[in-house]
Amino acid sequence: MDEAQVERVQIERVRRFNRTVTERVGALNDRYLGRERPIGAARLLWETGDGGRDVRELRERLELDSGYVSRLLRSLENDGLVTVERQQRDRRVRTVRLTEAGRAERAALDSGSDELAGSLLEPLNPSQRARLVDAMAEVERLLTASTVTLETVDPDHPDAEYCLRSYFTELQERFDSGFDPALSLLPDAGELRLPRGLFVVARLHGEPVGCAGLKLPSGAPAEIKRMWIAPRARRLGLGRRFLAELEARAAEKGVRVLRLDTNKTLDAAIALYHSAGFQEVPAFNDEPYAHHWFEKRIAPPHGTTG
Repeated sequence: MDEAQVERVQIERVRRFNRTVTERVGALNDRYLGRERPIGAARLLWETGDGGRDVRELRERLELDSGYVSRLLRSLENDGLVTVERQQRDRRVRTVRLTEAGRAERAALDSGSDELAGSLLEPLNPSQRARLVDAMAEVERLLTASTVTLETVDPDHPDAEYCLRSYFTELQERFDSGFDPALSLLPDAGELRLPRGLFVVARLHGEPVGCAGLKLPSGAPAEIKRMWIAPRARRLGLGRRFLAELEARAAEKGVRVLRLDTNKTLDAAIALYHSAGFQEVPAFNDEPYAHHWFEKRIAPPHGTTG
């Protein structure tokens, strides 16, 4: 089969899987788990949780239309299950909280969900159960990976600053000598802004979970800097995705050599760079925290010549 045929078969299989799951878990029923509301409202109750959550966070977490979320919240509020209040410090921000009745309804939904999960497993033998649970974990991981978004932002953006702070904190904990940003060859913000560079942030359900910078010095190889992935977003293929994105962006700028350096304690990163086609080379800078230097020759974008 050619590439288009393979893609067509994959799409058909995904659609068949979606139909099977929605039917088996009762997502098509207006009375989800035998309660008085559809699955969308049930998920809002569950995601609100005991501590409450902002409406914006709920929309981003569930990837639902603003108008639909508002309609569901009005219904839940009319049923006495939630309260929706504007915050005093910012009247544009609305916070949803469960009432006592809402917490009871959420507990009933949890119980019903346990029963539904049990009903999926009960007809299967132990080997089939293990296979199903393992397959579900893999599907969850891959579906989560597909929801991660990448966006080029200014290095001074709050999400960029959050990622860099988290990155520095992790290096401080992992490096034998600790980590002091003031001693490192840290690019200034201007080096990670176009046309001299760029900075990419990864988000999962609207929350920053990773970053990577690219220096684009004139007449010199491009350099990847400050690539970090939050622990909860690891094993989603995000490191390889960052490398592919930055390589493509460098190629668009006419760059033909891509460089990076790393510390000896970052074993997973070193393995990733090797598997992504980077070759170890002699030191090309005086980074005090680096023990390995890598380089990769990159091809021009498809349809162009070098």
